[in-house]
Amino acid sequence: MKARYDYDFFKESADYILNKIDYKPELAIVLGSALGSLADDIENKIEIDYKDIPNYLESTIEGHAGKLILGDYCGKKVVCMSGRFHYYEGYDFEELVIPIRVFKLLGVETVILTNAAGGVNLDFQIGDLMLITDHIKLMGASPMRGPNMPEFGDRFFDVTNMYTKSLQEIARNSAKELGIKLQEGVYYFYQGPNYETPSEIKAVRTLGGDAVGMSTVTEALTAAHCNMKVLGISLITNMAAGIMKEKISHEEVGKIGAEASEKFKALIGDIVSKM
Repeated sequence: MKARYDYDFFKESADYILNKIDYKPELAIVLGSALGSLADDIENKIEIDYKDIPNYLESTIEGHAGKLILGDYCGKKVVCMSGRFHYYEGYDFEELVIPIRVFKLLGVETVILTNAAGGVNLDFQIGDLMLITDHIKLMGASPMRGPNMPEFGDRFFDVTNMYTKSLQEIARNSAKELGIKLQEGVYYFYQGPNYETPSEIKAVRTLGGDAVGMSTVTEALTAAHCNMKVLGISLITNMAAGIMKEKISHEEVGKIGAEASEKFKALIGDIVSKM
């Protein structure tokens, strides 16, 4: 692993992307399950298949486009991931640093992480948007496990304010102006790919989790290590196991994502325009 994941490993990916554009993107947006329609609003776009980028990963999830999209969005030069990577796909935590570290080398300073999540907080409703104020991760290795790469960050790094408070305030103001209800809470990371048991969800609630999902956390930790600003937004596509009688399914996630897409895009667009 040490030989494979040296600095040049990430730089090769970044150089390939930079050779296709004449600017450095300042903002990265990672689109979660069923939220890919936001990419349609990017102008002057250049699309790059993940499989064509040296040393990059490939998405295996149905409904994830598996493309990097670069262009103009609400006044910013952006790079957008339409489709992300997960531990449950078979990737190691240490591999999941790749996208964010590549973005850092592109010049990105801020990352917006979005996801579809299960509602744990009993005050939430399906279709709500939740501002991520913190997360809980109690399983698996840190994505920064192994030799540190000082080009990206310190060996030991603080994550007290990993989710950037100034960006959270922008999100709150945008939601208020648009008349969008924006819940707030703690995102609990679960490894997947199976959904959680009712007893596990009770434990998550006891521990302080408000929503549960299978992504985002490795990206947020990597961004924190790279000293990047982070904003996290979850779409509550279902209530977690044991709360409602309905069976949880990936198809339902897609259905709710489609129904909430306009609200989601309006909020993200307004936030980006205010950054």
